[in-house]
Amino acid sequence: MILSGVEIQQNLGGSIVIEPFDPANLNPNSYNLTLHDELLTYEEVVLDMRQQNRVRRIKIPEDGLVLNPSQLYLGRTVERTETHSLVPMIEGRSSIGRLGLFVHVTAGFGDVGFCGYWTLEIFAVQPVRIYPRVAICQIFYHQLEGEFEAYSSDKYQHNQDIQPSMLFKELNPDARRYDPQLKLPFDDQDPVY
Repeated sequence: MILSGVEIQQNLGGSIVIEPFDPANLNPNSYNLTLHDELLTYEEVVLDMRQQNRVRRIKIPEDGLVLNPSQLYLGRTVERTETHSLVPMIEGRSSIGRLGLFVHVTAGFGDVGFCGYWTLEIFAVQPVRIYPRVAICQIFYHQLEGEFEAYSSDKYQHNQDIQPSMLFKELNPDARRYDPQLKLPFDDQDPVY
């Protein structure tokens, strides 16, 4: 069962946290999340699942930024969310989709217990100009039945920024590559470039 907008608002501060919360963004059965003013793009020609891939940070100016087709952009929501005892999911808004803009390639499904900003996998079918703080997607909540263990991944939980893929932590846990753009902690050993 999906929570109504009224239920979302009634659960704020309990099983749902949305910071900042704007009542104008509340929908009949979802809440609109807005786009932060930065994006990341990968710098590698070929992305390697077993390695931490280099990224470049792009600022979205107030007068907009044109996204190019065939390019993956990683963004994040302005809002930080927490979800306890519910399953959060995000979907693109229909007005955004009608511009040929996908806001999550495959990762719209959240986990119960997730706390942090939502990283958006943004892809444009044709060139489209985007703007910071636009309502880019919507979050909605499913009720969860049965016992569960809350999400506690060391990859994405409590993130503070856009999160590129960290699949390399699963496939190659000894791989280390320092990229100052990622602002990821590393141990006392010299970073590998």
